[in-house]
Amino acid sequence: MLARYWLCSRAFSDASHRTPEEKRAELDKQRESKEFMASQTEAQALLRVAMTNPEADFRDGQWEAIDHIVNQRGKVLCIQRTGWGKSMVYFVAAKLMRAQGHGVTLIVSPLLALMRNQIEAASRLKLKALTINSTNTDNWDTVRHELLADRADLLLISPERLANDEFVTGVLQPIAARIGMLVVDEAHCISDWGHDFRPDYRRIGQVLERLPNNIAVLATTATANHRVERDVGAQLGDNVKVQRGPLMRNSLALQVMQMPSTADRLAWLAERIPALPGSGIVYVLTTRDAERVAAWLQQNGTDAYAYHADIDDVERERLEQALLANELKCLVATTALGMGYDKPDLTFVIHYQTPGNVVAYYQQVGRAGRAIPLAYGVLLSGEEESRINKFFRDAAFPPERQVNLIMRALEEADDGMRVRDLERAVNLRPSQIEKVLKLLVVEPESPVLRIDGKWFRTPNPFAMDHERIEHLTRQRELEWEQMQEYLANRCCSMQFLAAALDDNTSGPCGRCAFCLQRPVLPVETEPSTLIAARRFVRQSEMPLQLKKQWDLSALGQYGGQFGWRGLNIPPELRGQDGRVLSRWGEPVWGALVAEGKAAGRFDDKLVEATADLVAHRWPDAAKVRWVTCIPSLRHPGLVPDFARRLAEALGLPFRDAVKKVRETDPQKQMENRFYQCNNLDGAFVVDPELCYCDPVLLVDDAVDSAWTLTLVSILLRQAGVGAVVPFALASTAAK
Repeated sequence: MLARYWLCSRAFSDASHRTPEEKRAELDKQRESKEFMASQTEAQALLRVAMTNPEADFRDGQWEAIDHIVNQRGKVLCIQRTGWGKSMVYFVAAKLMRAQGHGVTLIVSPLLALMRNQIEAASRLKLKALTINSTNTDNWDTVRHELLADRADLLLISPERLANDEFVTGVLQPIAARIGMLVVDEAHCISDWGHDFRPDYRRIGQVLERLPNNIAVLATTATANHRVERDVGAQLGDNVKVQRGPLMRNSLALQVMQMPSTADRLAWLAERIPALPGSGIVYVLTTRDAERVAAWLQQNGTDAYAYHADIDDVERERLEQALLANELKCLVATTALGMGYDKPDLTFVIHYQTPGNVVAYYQQVGRAGRAIPLAYGVLLSGEEESRINKFFRDAAFPPERQVNLIMRALEEADDGMRVRDLERAVNLRPSQIEKVLKLLVVEPESPVLRIDGKWFRTPNPFAMDHERIEHLTRQRELEWEQMQEYLANRCCSMQFLAAALDDNTSGPCGRCAFCLQRPVLPVETEPSTLIAARRFVRQSEMPLQLKKQWDLSALGQYGGQFGWRGLNIPPELRGQDGRVLSRWGEPVWGALVAEGKAAGRFDDKLVEATADLVAHRWPDAAKVRWVTCIPSLRHPGLVPDFARRLAEALGLPFRDAVKKVRETDPQKQMENRFYQCNNLDGAFVVDPELCYCDPVLLVDDAVDSAWTLTLVSILLRQAGVGAVVPFALASTAAK
């Protein structure tokens, strides 16, 4: 069998002088012979090598998908449950096609964690897998050279590569005629369902138009209802074979628990997770919650770490590998560790909050129990989740105002604009600008074009598709309502999930809390644990980091006055790292801050909580010798009153050393560094007569970008103050 692989490959390599089109035509001619076609026996031998199991057999549908791809050069949409083995289909198919002389298999994969899993799995079949992504830019030239020389079996890319001109022209186009197979992993992202997760997935259809008509295509997902199936099929083109299997996961024991209070959920996690076997994942909706829950679990002796997009790639990979090796108990993760992460012996997945839809929930809970007889999937429903999910739904599409601002700026530009140029032209965050550009560039007749890092307006007309946006927004509202039905728990949990994904073949699982008519895991917690959790919530302040770089083009008045130079703020002018007591509106302190702002006076409890933080849990604040604050012309007495009471509680003097001399627009309306700096230019002065040289506690009520605290810290240091230690009652940043 292997000898035949070698002969096929040798025969093809001997004809290397032929063009890619001639080679493909020859392959098509050879494929008419049964001798050239891959057999199930050959494919199964490769499966056993890949799985390191000499007795492994194909699951229902695996060989059929491989046969259709390899021997018929067809298109397959594979909709199978998590853990079914979809990746085995394309690895085995890629190996067979490579042995037949076909070129590289192109795999579009949405997550770095998934890519790393795929590369490891491919190595077991001795497939040479290369990747082009944001973490290996230093290797891109080497990868390109290997591809052009036909020395790579697999190329894994993120969907964003499809929007990169250099990749398309320098890599994709030169090898297009030789690509053996296109694999679209997590293909539900192609559909309108996934546009806001990965808008560049909508380019798949455009890519297929550039590839040979007879290229094999495999799209895989565990979560495609009929609507998503239709969307994906429209992107892949005609003659797509849909392979849909049952979605029931018999190894998962599901449970739903209504726990509105943050403290109740934290207490439950602290008691239950150590008692569970093996290791698992706790999913949260926000970066803030990932950090907080991980810190709480660590405080209670559980080896847990936060995992989210703000953690650098090296550390994320380290955490992934540590979880795979069972070197830690759990990761507390956002969706950054969702689709495709493969740890077959994961014993539990716990949701700290409810995801926005069944697709996301099934994807995440499906990480558990892939190769073990029993795993736990527990959903804890909290009071804040409705607000958070509404924020995500509202932010799915950029507002038309933002789109018009960017379009107008590009129309007026003589020679295109980079993102940093757009920041100066429009009051939008870089992330908002990128979101608008991604929306525009994936349109069939794109109104914008990117060349050499610059964006240009094309002649193509554009109008916001309000009907589509309204339709998708309503779909997401219905999906959230569907999750509320799941929380109501009126039937088998697994059967509900399968039916929601249009699998109506599954019966009751017999393992969930509904089927058992009792909790899968205990609900109650010890009173002492709950008391400790409540204390933790009241003391779970956040770090506050001031800016280290300024935009002097936006600070003309201050820069001219003080002779500021350079890109970086000089260390001698920087404030120190600070603290934020709460997140705006959150239970306990955040709610009190919001109430106090509306009432015009902050509650004494906030004074007590801040004094406790400064005196007992904040080492850097122990050295402060006086207190001052950020003034406001709109609410002149609000923050000074709080700062005076705080100073009194700390036994320190208060000095009104900072004055606001110019009214400004609300800083929260300033979206990027240029506008944030420019809005504050010349707005504050510091009275040296009212300053001490000793370290000072600088107080504000709310912080978002931290530019106000950064700039006033600079002015205080400029006036001769020693260390400036910033503090804010609440953060309004959306993370």
